[in-house]
Amino acid sequence: MSGKGAAKLRDVRNVYFSRDRLYRKRQDERCCQAWRYEKGKMNNYDVKQEVTDKYSLRGRVFNRLREDILNGRYAEHEELREVAIGEEMGVSRTPVREAFRQLELEGLIQIIPNKGAYVTGITEKDVKDIYMIRSLLEGLCARWATEHITKEQMEEMEENVYLAEFHAGKGHLEQLAELDNRFHDIMYEACDSKLLEHQLKDFHQYVLRVRRKTLANANRGPKSNQEHKQIMDAIKSGNGDLAERLAHQHMINAYENMVENGLHEAYVREGLV
Repeated sequence: MSGKGAAKLRDVRNVYFSRDRLYRKRQDERCCQAWRYEKGKMNNYDVKQEVTDKYSLRGRVFNRLREDILNGRYAEHEELREVAIGEEMGVSRTPVREAFRQLELEGLIQIIPNKGAYVTGITEKDVKDIYMIRSLLEGLCARWATEHITKEQMEEMEENVYLAEFHAGKGHLEQLAELDNRFHDIMYEACDSKLLEHQLKDFHQYVLRVRRKTLANANRGPKSNQEHKQIMDAIKSGNGDLAERLAHQHMINAYENMVENGLHEAYVREGLV
């Protein structure tokens, strides 16, 4: 290799490693926040003492329970007991009961009169429905992002795609998954619609555990990042029509990949079909 070629290769590597260090620093900061949260839960977690009062007491109980259901802390068909949950969270039965009603409206639990509340979770059909709905909403989100994305958001999106390309070359599937999630978060934030951002983040959260249960395809990560780059380029150029089409198809591809890599089999193994 010529001197110029070697120097250029070193420059490219330096850019990747610099971006990777910055990404890992941000991940460390997020890990510290997560550690403090988990520590609080272990030390007799009391939801009343939560720093933010953005939500009502019922809302905070609801969000905690929904997160626990989606993360698999409560298994499908498991009974949720008002008294035990109230004692664990440091609240009375009333906000727990109200949270149960909201969880039932979202389809995450079923309340059977005179028996109790039981976890239903996300079914295989729910997964398909979520991805089909997301395909439409993510298209709209990408279109709006072309109109509202900030310089800082575009720079983070570009950094995300470059880092994902680097980790794909190294076979770092865990980092690819984290970057994949963050790419969508950036786009949701860039659409400049609180309602759309909230709905899409909810849908994204609903399927995270299902994605982890599904056998990973090492080829999907790099392919997904290529699709992210195409979406990013369309957003950057202000082409709303193209951005919408690409984001829509990206969700269809993601669902088809899950089906091909064991979505149904994952539900069969857990006796949910």
